[in-house]
Amino acid sequence: MSTSAALLPAVVSPEANTPHWLASDHCAGPVLDLLGDLGWAVVDTPEANVHAVSPDGRVYVSWLPEDPAAWTRNIVWHVRVRPADGDAWVQEFGLYTPSEAVAGFLAALVTHSSC
Repeated sequence: MSTSAALLPAVVSPEANTPHWLASDHCAGPVLDLLGDLGWAVVDTPEANVHAVSPDGRVYVSWLPEDPAAWTRNIVWHVRVRPADGDAWVQEFGLYTPSEAVAGFLAALVTHSSC
């Protein structure tokens, strides 16, 4: 049985300009740029880890590329939130989560939050 080429599914290959964020490069730039633009206090450590706190002090973000405890848990981003009403909560992102995804999460959090 022969099948016409027109009936077969097309082969889709990634384009050369596939978004770079599909593969994490462990660069914190998108998150740090966002937090800096929002007026957060951002401090880096001699070990190259970065800690940031929102202006109201209710959200803490850390980027931990050189923290052995974080690597043991397979995380590199740690977000801690203390809502005005309700229980505190934590969100962590793994080693291969693109920083653009973390920046998107934080942008949505601060945009739609009543913290």
